[in-house]
This record gives sequence, structure tokens and C-alpha cells, in this order.
Amino acid sequence: MRQIGFLAALPTSAVSRTYQMARTFEYRMLIVDDDAVFCEIADQLFSTLGYTVRCADDGFEALAMMKEALPDVIICDLNMPRMTGFELLSIVRRRFPHIPVVAMSGEYLGTELPTGVLADAYLQKGGEHSPQVLVQEIRDLLEKSPLRANIIK
Repeated sequence: MRQIGFLAALPTSAVSRTYQMARTFEYRMLIVDDDAVFCEIADQLFSTLGYTVRCADDGFEALAMMKEALPDVIICDLNMPRMTGFELLSIVRRRFPHIPVVAMSGEYLGTELPTGVLADAYLQKGGEHSPQVLVQEIRDLLEKSPLRANIIK
């Protein structure tokens, strides 16, 4: 059984109260992960916080979704069938270098980006991080994003 990490233990209402955003639009988030439970929990968490969330099972599905509409931020698992997160992030960095990306995996220990990962941040699934760490990392990346900077409060 795969670890779904720190998201399962958090009541979304607690995060929602802590991280209310002042904004005039919803941020679009793309979660790319073959773990349906992780996607469902992350979708609930970020939807509660006002994000528009879409989930893809692998890199191919993510790229198809990105043809329809580009996300403002991507959370991407590194180990997936068909197209890995390593491969997807390589494409995303070349085509869409302005989109902030958080890479996640339960197979690489620590907080440092694994070698070859083209992402702005890395968090270990099932590690010592709380959901608030992921939420704050996303907020920090969006705040620095050149497309919609300085809107999060």
C-alpha cells in the first residue's frame, strides 16, 4: 500500500481557516499523480482553499489537459507509469518555464531536489511535512510567479 503522506491527517477546514486568500480569480492547479487517493485528498484540500483543481494520472494526460488550459501551478509525482514526472517536468520546463512546479515522491528521501528533477520545490510524500507546508510552498511559488504575482495575501 502506498503512503498517501501528510494530507490525509489534516481536516481541510483547519487549512481553509488558516490560509484564506484575497484574490479576484481562482488559481488553476494541475495535480499529476497516479495515486487516486492522493489526488482526491489534495483536490479537496486545495478546492477548499479556492483553487480550481484538475488531476491527471500521468504525464501524457497532463500534457493533454495543458493544451486545453495552462495551470498556474503544478504538483507532480515523480514515479508514474507511461510518462514519469521526470519526463513531464522536462517538457514543462522547456515549453512553459513560467509555471511553478512542486515535485513530490515517496521514493526520494529528504527535502532536496532529486538529481535530474526540473522543479521549483520538492516535498517527500509520507515525510515529516504537514499539509500546511505544501500549502505554504504553493502560496510562496505563486507569489513569486511572474504571471499573477503579488495577488495572494
